Amino acid sequence: MRDLGCDIVIIGGGIAGLTAGLYTSRAGMDTLLLEGTNLGGQAIIAEAIENFPGFPDGISGIELITRLKEQAVKFGLKIEYEKVAKIVTEEGKSKSVKTNDKTINCYGIILAVGASPKRLGVEGEERFIGRGVSYCATCDGPMYKNKEVVVVGGGDAAIEEALFLDELCKKIYLVHRRDSLRATKVLQERLFKSPRIEFISSSIVKEIKGSNRIEEVVLENLKDHKVYILKTDGIFIFVGTEPNTDFLKGVVDLDTEGYIITNEEMEASVKGIYACGDARKKVFRQLVTAAGEAATAAYICTHYVLSLKGFIYK
Repeated sequence: MRDLGCDIVIIGGGIAGLTAGLYTSRAGMDTLLLEGTNLGGQAIIAEAIENFPGFPDGISGIELITRLKEQAVKFGLKIEYEKVAKIVTEEGKSKSVKTNDKTINCYGIILAVGASPKRLGVEGEERFIGRGVSYCATCDGPMYKNKEVVVVGGGDAAIEEALFLDELCKKIYLVHRRDSLRATKVLQERLFKSPRIEFISSSIVKEIKGSNRIEEVVLENLKDHKVYILKTDGIFIFVGTEPNTDFLKGVVDLDTEGYIITNEEMEASVKGIYACGDARKKVFRQLVTAAGEAATAAYICTHYVLSLKGFIYK
């Protein structure tokens, strides 16, 4: 096979992408990571990460990403800040990753494009991300021990996160725009048994307010349109997530929600393309699972590239 631009292209610079880059580069692969905006993904906005192994006192998202970047670059990972527009593949042959400015030919591709939490789109939401606004109770919940918080949403994810917070917080207000919840019956039964969770139905968040941190949310009742203020220490928003996979439609198989379908070796529907992290179809999305999947994807992709170059391991 002719010489290409590099061995492996990794698309996405969050925990999954950087971990994959660390493993492929350390294995001797000429690896290029492409990130359209800033490194870090959702992790970069985390004020404190307390459940990542090896940091008993927690670590900020910025520091974790900075350390991981330095480690990966030390082993030779190249990073460029360009948004991928298109992928062109031929099974068993080289693949092309196209940005707005150039085309990069490679042997293998690792997709670590992540997913974005759906936003409420209200005033104050963006301002207070990492300062009281969170999209992950499992990640940030322990920082709100014995405090009062608001949870927004009515599906399984929202109720599961509210129940997780129920073990930590003094009071949880569950705000949902409809009269009834969409979550499964067993979750609703557990929710309504808790004396610390108060269900506020037929209501929406109009604004999030505070000084240095969130202090209150403005709610509107959709039936009588009355507006009122709820004092709170934090707000957890669970109105869905969206994988960043629009550009992958027609390239690899996606499920009905747009998540990448892979096998247990992280291989997508096209030979030589692998996926890891939050954009992959799975049941649990955490930094530690993203890192583990990335290590697997990197290992399998490395051996795929070596096989194309004529190195066969038995």
